[in-house]
Amino acid sequence: MNSPIYQTVIVGGGFTGLFTALYLAHEHYPRSVILIDKNERFCFKPLLYEYFSGDLDAFQVVPRFSELLKGSGVIFVKDTVQSIDLHQQEVKLASGTSYNYSNLVLALGSVTGYHHVEGARENALPFWTQEDAIALDNHLRDCLQRAVQTQDSEQRRKLLTVAVVGGGASGVEMAATLADFLPHWYGALGGNSQEIRIVVLNHGKEILNGDINEQLREIAEGELKKRTVLIEMVMGAEVTAVRTSEVEYKRDNRVETLPTYTTIWTAGTSTHPLIQDLPIPQEHRDRHGRLLVTPTMQLLDFPEVFVGGDCASVQNSSLPPTAQVAYQQGATIARNLKALALGEDLKPVKVNIRGTLLKLGLNDAAANLFNVFEVVGKPAHLIRQGTYLTLLPTPIHDFQATSEWLDEEIFHRHLDPQDVGKKVIQAVEVVGAGVVGVLVARKLINMLGSEDKHQKA
Repeated sequence: MNSPIYQTVIVGGGFTGLFTALYLAHEHYPRSVILIDKNERFCFKPLLYEYFSGDLDAFQVVPRFSELLKGSGVIFVKDTVQSIDLHQQEVKLASGTSYNYSNLVLALGSVTGYHHVEGARENALPFWTQEDAIALDNHLRDCLQRAVQTQDSEQRRKLLTVAVVGGGASGVEMAATLADFLPHWYGALGGNSQEIRIVVLNHGKEILNGDINEQLREIAEGELKKRTVLIEMVMGAEVTAVRTSEVEYKRDNRVETLPTYTTIWTAGTSTHPLIQDLPIPQEHRDRHGRLLVTPTMQLLDFPEVFVGGDCASVQNSSLPPTAQVAYQQGATIARNLKALALGEDLKPVKVNIRGTLLKLGLNDAAANLFNVFEVVGKPAHLIRQGTYLTLLPTPIHDFQATSEWLDEEIFHRHLDPQDVGKKVIQAVEVVGAGVVGVLVARKLINMLGSEDKHQKA
C-alpha cells in the first residue's frame, strides 16, 4: 500500500506562485513545498521598463529564485512542466522527473496572445520577460546603429520607425518610454533625434479602453503629447499581418501598411497552454478560458488544487489581472493551505485595490490612488517606483533595491530639495510605503535641516 504524499507543489514562479511560497515559509507551513518554474529568475514585470531603460539593475527587477528563497525551506526546481494529471495528482517535467502532490498551486500566469495574426509570432517583439527586454534592447540598438550609417533615406526611415501594437496599459507605457529614451540613444550616435518615429496601432477607438487604467485616459493622452518625440496614435487599426519590414493593418475598411523594422507586440494575452489542456469543462471556465475558482481560490472539481493570478477567475468577482491582485491571492492561498493542513476553516480571498499606476515616460507617470484622487508627473513617478519597490518579494531584497533607487532618483539628480521634499513626503503619506517613508524622511530631514542652517548663517 502506497504511503500518502504530503507535499505542496507550486507550478509557476510569477507573483502568485512566488508569494504563495514565501508566505508558506513565513507561516511555518508544516508540509514540504516545491516551486517549479522554467526560468531561474523571477521577473517583476511592472518594473521591466526600468530594467529595459537601464534605470534599475537585474538584481532589482529579475532576481534569482535561489536568492529569493534562500533559507525559506522551499525547494526550487528549474524545469519545464510537461503535463499535469489532476486525477493522479502528478506533475510531470520535461526532464523526466515527476512530482506527486497532496496540494497543487497553479500559478502559470498567461502568455503573449498573437490572436492568429499572420507573422506576428515570428516577426513581432514581445515584452514579457528578461529575455524579451534584452532582445528588444539589442534590436533597437542595432537599428539605430544601421540608421546612422546608411545614406538611404527610405531605409533609415524604416530603421527609425517603431510600431507598438496595442493601446492598452502596456502599449502606452512602452510608447512613452521609447519616445523618451530612443532620441537620446540616437543623438548620442550622432543622428538627428527628430527622425525617431513612434506609432501606436490600436484596434479600439480609444487607448486604455476596458483597462483598469481607463480612468487615467485623459491624463495619459495629455502626458503622451509631452514626450521627447511625437507619439502617433492610429485608432481603429486592426493589425492583419506583421512582416520583417512592415506592419499591415485594416482601418475604415481599407488596408494600409506601415514600413518598419521594429514591431513591438503588446496586444493582449492568452491562456497558458497547460491551463488550456486541463480536463476542466467549459462551464467551469470564464469566457477567456481561465479556470473558475471558489472564493477560497480552489478549483470547483478538484478542491486540493488552488489557482491564482492570470490563470484564475474568482466566482462572482471581477478582479483585474494585475500584480497587486496576484500577490494578495498568493497570501490567501498560503493561509488556506496552512488551514487545510491544520484542519481549520478556509477563508475567502479579500483583495484591496490600492489604485492604478501608469508609467508615462522615463520620469513621468500617472496614479489613481484608491479611486480618490489622481497624481501626475514626477510625483506620480516617485509614487509608482516607491510602491513597486516596496512590493519586491523579500524584505532584504526590497530594502536594498529601494535604497539604491532612492539614492539615485531623489538625491543625486540635482533637484530642488524643498520641492522634492514636499512631493516625496506627500507620496509617502499617500502610499504608506514603510521602507520608502523611513528612508526618505531621514534623508530629507538631514537635507532640509542642513539648508536651514545655511540660510540662518
